[in-house]
Parts: sequence; C-alpha cells; structure tokens
Amino acid sequence: MKRQIILPLVFLILSLSGCASMKEAAKCVIGVSTKDLQDGRKDAIKKTFGYDYKTCYDKTKGILKEKGCYIYAEDAKKGMIAVYLSREDTTPVGLFFTAQDANNTQIEVSGPSTYAKEVISEKVFTALEGESLEKKE
Repeated sequence: MKRQIILPLVFLILSLSGCASMKEAAKCVIGVSTKDLQDGRKDAIKKTFGYDYKTCYDKTKGILKEKGCYIYAEDAKKGMIAVYLSREDTTPVGLFFTAQDANNTQIEVSGPSTYAKEVISEKVFTALEGESLEKKE
C-alpha cells in the first residue's frame, strides 16, 4: 500500500521540482537537446563576418541546407542553429551567432566532435567568405 502512494508522490515531486530540467531531459531522450552544444561554446571555432546579424543568420542557414546538413533545432532570437552533419550522420553541431556591431556578426561552431566542428565551420566559413568577396567586387 505504501509503495502505491510513494512512487507517484516521488514522481510528482521530481516533475514539479524543475520544469526546465525535465524539459531538457525529454529533449535528450528524443535526441534534440542543444545543452551540450551550448556548454561546449568555450571550445568553439569562432570567426567574425562582415554581415549584419539577420543576413549572417539567414545566409548560414541557407548554406547549411545547401551542403546537406540536417537542421534539427533553431532559434533566431537566441542566435542558434543546431544541425546534424547529414540525415545519416547525426553528429550534432551548434552554430551560435553574436552581433559584434551593426555590420559584423561572430559565429561560434560548437559540438562534442572536433571533426564535426571542423567540417561544419569549413563549409560555412568558406561559403560566407566567398560571398563576402563577391559583395566587395
């Protein structure tokens, strides 16, 4: 009898103790959490581009789609796009955008895999640099 009461009570207490942590736990279970990507920003590959925030975000999103990356989460207001290398390779990588000023935006490429960070940063940075050169000509 006590067990029938205790287990639901423990579940209720855990559920109410932290909505954010429960939400993040649910995201981890279904494989769409971006917490590790956010936490890995200290080791991110960084570069600043001569685009305003919105242009940089939109161009990067287009490049990622063009290069076959699978976008599984995004939030323009929080300045984040989370991708898998492809639909088949679900190694996560996060791109974080920070406006440096009205005409410059920094991109941080974060993830648990050094290889994946390097692949995504190479694809995105090369494409953005190429567009930037075309813009100046």
